[in-house]
Amino acid sequence: MFVSNNPTPIAIYGSEVHLKGRGVGLWTTGYHGTLAAAGAKPVFLKPARGDRSWGEILAGTVGVIACGFDQATPGKMGDVESLCMWCRENRFPLLAIDAGMLAMNAAFGGLNYADLSREMPEALQHRHPPEYGVRHAINILPDTLMAKLMGEGEVVVNSEHRAGIQRLARDFVATAVALDNVIEAIEYKKDNWFALGVQWQPASTSASGLDIQVFRALFDATMPAMASGARPASALAG
Repeated sequence: MFVSNNPTPIAIYGSEVHLKGRGVGLWTTGYHGTLAAAGAKPVFLKPARGDRSWGEILAGTVGVIACGFDQATPGKMGDVESLCMWCRENRFPLLAIDAGMLAMNAAFGGLNYADLSREMPEALQHRHPPEYGVRHAINILPDTLMAKLMGEGEVVVNSEHRAGIQRLARDFVATAVALDNVIEAIEYKKDNWFALGVQWQPASTSASGLDIQVFRALFDATMPAMASGARPASALAG
């Protein structure tokens, strides 16, 4: 387990993951336990209400995880898209997970499938409700951050999603695909903004020990801000 005497404050915008089951056993399942194991201090945010800027909402944090909501509405997901755009404008490190990745893709002009089984019938069955813990293989593409984090080639991840990316947003690249070519991970490539998205759930009970690497990547991306005194997000553009 990773430890830190001065944990990095990372915000979480969205719902906690499904916690049924034991998990990998190396750390407590969920964003709180996984982030703590990665050396960060998780800061759970309340849903935006429109009365504060993202700079104010994220005050005191140096990175954010956008993961969507269990009871998602167009308004809530629009807020996640707005958060992603704010992060891009302010070069604020962003890890987007599951619905958060789809919101990030939409925010920058991409197009998403709402129901893979209906809109892409040749796809694998990526979700089997109500059974949790279904897994499938993905292929991590070479010369990408994901390849540096988890190794190039085939790995196995959990599969608890129904939606997916149809057309990738401009300035993003796919970094992992399922065996049916459904995009499973993306990253921003244009400049020095850290933005990584994964379709699977790297903090759930069906995650593997390798999945902590995506949180370590976010942690590493926040190091310049921590070294300069962790400038509060509220000091950035609203």
